[in-house]
Amino acid sequence: MDEAIKIGVVGAAGRMGRQLVAAVAAAPDLALAGATGHVGSEHLGQDAGNLAGIGEIGVTLRDDPAAMFVGVDAVIDFTTPAATEQHAALAAQARCGYVVGTTGLSAEQQGALERTTRHTGVVYAPNMSLGVNILMALTERAAKALDPDYDIEIVEIHHKHKVDAPSGTALGLGRAAAAGRGVSLPDVQVLSREGETGSRQRGAIGFAALRGGDIVGDHTVVLAGTGERIELTHRASSREIYTRGALAAARWVRNASPGLYGMKDVLGL
Repeated sequence: MDEAIKIGVVGAAGRMGRQLVAAVAAAPDLALAGATGHVGSEHLGQDAGNLAGIGEIGVTLRDDPAAMFVGVDAVIDFTTPAATEQHAALAAQARCGYVVGTTGLSAEQQGALERTTRHTGVVYAPNMSLGVNILMALTERAAKALDPDYDIEIVEIHHKHKVDAPSGTALGLGRAAAAGRGVSLPDVQVLSREGETGSRQRGAIGFAALRGGDIVGDHTVVLAGTGERIELTHRASSREIYTRGALAAARWVRNASPGLYGMKDVLGL
């Protein structure tokens, strides 16, 4: 039997971190080799399995990610932009595979990821679900097939605790639509509207963000022409879809050459 792939999880006390710990522990080909939390966390010193609700697994939550990065094949990161920027440097030093699902990265923080790709493989995706990545592929194809007389609007709704808007997935869909039209998203995006906005500009890609309740995540791409409208929608009912995608990315990236990859690479789309 092949040796289990050693996985590290940063932010293991968080909501996604706990799900990742449980999923890694349940996978026969994976082994949880480390789990970290932020400095000062009340959960430090506790067993990561107990935190995840699966019982003791012999991996203690620590606050030293540098040591963990050195001893694993891949690290999965669904934390915060500031933490991800720090973790990216550690991944570069350790030359371990690095899977990033953190959203809301600034241009500077994305630059930190790009520097890491000189030394190791990085899978960075605003959304790791298979369905969403199929939606992105469909969005790019539809935008390419339809001329700019079809107005593109992206509508997303998430739970009330989400702190960034538009969502990383919505921006990813915007980039897919822009790629289909051969333009750069920053040149055509309209991230919000209020007051006297004037007429909609031809070729713009608009965004709307809604927040409420415990909604995991809904995304709709609207292509509105004269006399007809196309709507492409993905609705997430469980965060397990992101966990499954992250594990697939971790399995894939450990054998990848240094570089920046997305879920299209992992899934062969």
